Amino acid sequence: MNTTDPKFLETVRKSPLAQDMSADEAAVLAGVLSLQSLPAKQVLAREGSSDNRLYAVVSGSLAIVKSLGTPDEEPILTLNAGEFAHELGFLDGAERYASLVAASDAQVLVLEREQLESLVDTHPRVLYRIMCAIVRAVHRVQARQSMHASELSNYISKQHGRY
Repeated sequence: MNTTDPKFLETVRKSPLAQDMSADEAAVLAGVLSLQSLPAKQVLAREGSSDNRLYAVVSGSLAIVKSLGTPDEEPILTLNAGEFAHELGFLDGAERYASLVAASDAQVLVLEREQLESLVDTHPRVLYRIMCAIVRAVHRVQARQSMHASELSNYISKQHGRY
């Protein structure tokens, strides 16, 4: 991607990856990102695979789907603009729990782990801000999971264990 393209730079600046970044820092970030357009139903990654990409949804939506293409297929979550996909697996290479599919026509910013690592020596402040954005996203997921667990526990206890 041409990092001098004003539209691309603006897209990067609006991304949660660039939160708290100066214009110069966002320009450095733009240099390690790519923008990918996806038609609806395109599979970005399959369950059980591992890769080194973090996706930030710019427009449209992505679906996280368990058992994709089988009779047991189950949609788990839909990610919309401003949300990330594969935050932790991107960092540690862990296998995907579920597949990632474009739920609609979508655009995503893609950050590869090697590109992130290239910032260690040259732009540590940008790297730090990216990591903060990832931690914020993971924290939101954890808080949402805790809320759902609490609601489920309250529901079951109010039903005296009957569900």
